[in-house]
Amino acid sequence: MKITVVGAGAVGATCADNIARRELAEELVLLDIREGFAEGKALDITQTASLLEFDTRVIGVTNDYAKTANSDVAVITSGIPRKPGMTREELIGTNARIVEDVCKNLLKYSPNVIIVVISNPMDTMTYLALKATGLPKNRIIGMGGILDSARFKCYLQKELNCSANDLHATVIGGHGDTTMIPLTRLATLGGIPVSNYLGADTLKQVAADTMVGGATLTKLLGTSAWYAPGAAGALLVESIVRDQKKVFPCCVSLEGEYGQKDICLGVPVVIGKSGWEKIIDYNLNDEEKEAFAKSADAVRNMNAVLETLVSAS
Repeated sequence: MKITVVGAGAVGATCADNIARRELAEELVLLDIREGFAEGKALDITQTASLLEFDTRVIGVTNDYAKTANSDVAVITSGIPRKPGMTREELIGTNARIVEDVCKNLLKYSPNVIIVVISNPMDTMTYLALKATGLPKNRIIGMGGILDSARFKCYLQKELNCSANDLHATVIGGHGDTTMIPLTRLATLGGIPVSNYLGADTLKQVAADTMVGGATLTKLLGTSAWYAPGAAGALLVESIVRDQKKVFPCCVSLEGEYGQKDICLGVPVVIGKSGWEKIIDYNLNDEEKEAFAKSADAVRNMNAVLETLVSAS
């Protein structure tokens, strides 16, 4: 098994570190355009192998996609991170060019690769990857919903004073501050609805905190978060390479599911060795359906910006 992570910044390096620790591949390639940067990160990770007792071989390369040949899975984290006050939409011009170039270079050497997209704005970058590569839709997966759901569980955990591992809580829709949809109605603690323990106002605040979870961290850190995004990416990769068939909310191509077409948006999917294998229908109520439709409209507006940039170039 061979895995490539493109982008050796904070998110990419954290994702690679998690992949190495979990021993998800015999060979892990970390690639970056900055001279020596990926090599340094790879060496640093490698020097933890005897401390953490893993045997994954980690290789760092500077913009040499030939070294990524025959990768089974590639994670794209490339692009500029968000700065305080910057929306994911504002990233689109720069990151679109980067992601398209990365996708084409990956396919040149790994035609059977499954691509995981973390770069922001994630929904539009996933859509771009699908269109730019022409790959079967099941082999293009946006990670965002896994991260958003982890943040949802974090805020629920704080209110419930419980283990996050006993919570089941899902965020669907777009990976954006105004487009994600924390499904409070379906959230459970040990199989019991969290609404049995928390009032409506508290749940509303939890959902609001979840939706600005990324922006909150950007304000505190001065840049995008990396520990949780990197771990979320590795968790998704693990379900692919180990064919775990786990259900995760991921950004995938919709062709009528959840009432949407020609868009990549976060919905619950089964993740296995072929990528995403099946979309799960959560039977949304009318309020949730309306929120999902509004989320889709917002993501389409971002996709339209992408199309404008493409036509102008």
